[in-house]
Amino acid sequence: MRGLGWPELVIILVVVVVLFGASRLPVIARSIGSSAKEFRRGMADGAGEAGDDEPADGDS
Repeated sequence: MRGLGWPELVIILVVVVVLFGASRLPVIARSIGSSAKEFRRGMADGAGEAGDDEPADGDS
């Protein structure tokens, strides 16, 4: 099974334009971009915390 090609992406874009309208596309794209940015930031923060196996105050 191959991934998404250009024809599939064009069909998806046409469906999105029909559903949401061309005027709302920039707002939706900006929202998706900021959500992806926050997700990556959260994943990076979680990866940094995953290495902390010992308690911060040193009590065991």
